[in-house]
Amino acid sequence: MSNISNKPHANWFNRRGWRDIIIVAPYAWLIAFFVIPFIIVIVMSFAKTATESPPFAFLPEWPYIRFETYIRLFSDSLYIRSTFISLYNAAIATLLCLLIGYPMALGITRVNKSAQRLLLMLIILPFWTSFLLRVYAWIGLMGKNSWFNQLLTVIYNAVVPSSWEVTGFQLMNTNFAVVLVMVYSYLPFMILPLYANLEKLDMTLNEAAMDLGSRPWQVFKDVTLPLSIPGIIAGGLLVFIPASGELIIPSLVGSAADPMIGRVIQQEFGSNRDWPMASTVAVALLLLLVVPLVLYNHFEARAGKAGGT
Repeated sequence: MSNISNKPHANWFNRRGWRDIIIVAPYAWLIAFFVIPFIIVIVMSFAKTATESPPFAFLPEWPYIRFETYIRLFSDSLYIRSTFISLYNAAIATLLCLLIGYPMALGITRVNKSAQRLLLMLIILPFWTSFLLRVYAWIGLMGKNSWFNQLLTVIYNAVVPSSWEVTGFQLMNTNFAVVLVMVYSYLPFMILPLYANLEKLDMTLNEAAMDLGSRPWQVFKDVTLPLSIPGIIAGGLLVFIPASGELIIPSLVGSAADPMIGRVIQQEFGSNRDWPMASTVAVALLLLLVVPLVLYNHFEARAGKAGGT
């Protein structure tokens, strides 16, 4: 009798217990690997540099914390300039990814399903190769004697009239190289969200607009483009946020005279052993990227509620 009476309770626990575990697991993951490390970084940003290991310490008396690193963050030209370069390069790379990726994603949605699977596989194919190896491949491509550099030289000499002929470009150790490699590396992150959004669009809306006399470019401007804005925003965030804090690409193909913020953080943590300053820069970068995203989601949710009512 006891087994029979406990059986419904056991089934209820199994159903509700697994559901609670599935719900709690993502939050536990975020708390363990984002919230707690971020709190540690914030706490370190208010410490002072020390000679022991780890190389930071707090003041022995109240208030135990110091704000010199934040004052230095807004007064030292290195951090201001590196932040501007990072945001500028990331914005250019995001814009180029959008200009290249949107027609590609739109074209994929216009072919049959078997061709779509093949094209999507080709887009994902570079991820099967080491990211570091792909960056090193671009180092070889951007050399002065490479076919890629020579091709750009021929195009430049043919398009731009000048009194003297260019024999080769200095591509390596420039912001151009950084943006170029970032566009190549992050282009799939733009194409895939755009494809997912465009693939779900109702094609009868385009047909109805054309039946009413709209030209193809008007249909794109008035129907397709507005409906694809969520995909544009998702792809833009997936490109802009990691590109802003990129470390490997600017370290290998960028210039030390124009460092991006990820390289500055690495140098502060590594060779300079100034963990409080590195933590301060990391906190500022995260807030600079996350706060606008949170505000956008907040106002988007409010607009959605207002539209629903």
